[in-house]
Amino acid sequence: MSAIAYRDDIRLNDTKLAIVEQANEIARTYREAGDSLTLRQLYYRFVAAGLLPNRDQEYKRLGSIINDARWAGLFDWDYIVDRTRNVRGGDGDDEDPKAVVEGLSFYAAMWEGQTERVEVWVEKDALIEVVGRACSPLRTPYFSCRGYTSASEVKAAAERIEGYFVLGAEHVTVLHLGDHDPSGIDMTRDIEERLDLFLDGNGYNSDDLEVNRIALNMPQVRRYNPPPNPAKITDSRAVRYIAEFGRESWELDALEPRVLRRLIASEVRALIDMDEWAKRRAFEAEGQAMLSAFSEHYDRIHDFLDGEGLLPMTAADAMEDES
Repeated sequence: MSAIAYRDDIRLNDTKLAIVEQANEIARTYREAGDSLTLRQLYYRFVAAGLLPNRDQEYKRLGSIINDARWAGLFDWDYIVDRTRNVRGGDGDDEDPKAVVEGLSFYAAMWEGQTERVEVWVEKDALIEVVGRACSPLRTPYFSCRGYTSASEVKAAAERIEGYFVLGAEHVTVLHLGDHDPSGIDMTRDIEERLDLFLDGNGYNSDDLEVNRIALNMPQVRRYNPPPNPAKITDSRAVRYIAEFGRESWELDALEPRVLRRLIASEVRALIDMDEWAKRRAFEAEGQAMLSAFSEHYDRIHDFLDGEGLLPMTAADAMEDES
């Protein structure tokens, strides 16, 4: 928890304090479920509850209120995350080899032996953690497209898919999630068309690839009733979209994380050969048990290897020999 007051010059009126109190309640619910929360997701919870109108200026106003509340120590700094600006890389954190030799450090290739391979692609970075929580237990690769995916990334994805075929996959499915708006709908088509071009051009059969849009679709809009936005009429694809769906659009962020996680997990599991999966689970459990035994008897194994002269020379030993 880090609701710390860094400024004492901020004053919030009763209306803003009520918004902060509601925001804290929403954020606590997300945290208890193990989900992080973006400002956009917080905003949609307000709109869905009828607490704020669905207008861009209200989104900006909420952001300003939450920013002031953070500085004033009224809202936990860790409640809201920004997934688009993150430091990557850094140093390791293991100082003792014994800490590495333990059961859970071993993971089997769970998709080995599967005739179907799966990836999950999401339109925006803001939802990558939600997608990751669904995909990670199923060892499924996932990817943030950041809108229309760059040509370089599509080519890299095609090469990755070709690698699945080389390893024995007979079919590959890309599960795609995006906004229900003129561009978001079109992105699914764009992904499939460009992947097909690369696969066919490299001598693979694009019929063995399917791009399946699993969200956001109209049946989900009707079921979950997310807050609508006006369709972007300046979008070059707006005329076709409006003719088919009308003048409203919906953002993927407006769905609850648990809904998205359940959807993704259900779609991935439906493509898994569970008999093969169980075999890989058993293999993984054996490997983890072996490493756990090594960890338990680490000192005895170390002494044995040292006695047999099988350990590598340390820097201290090398300096001693030189002297």
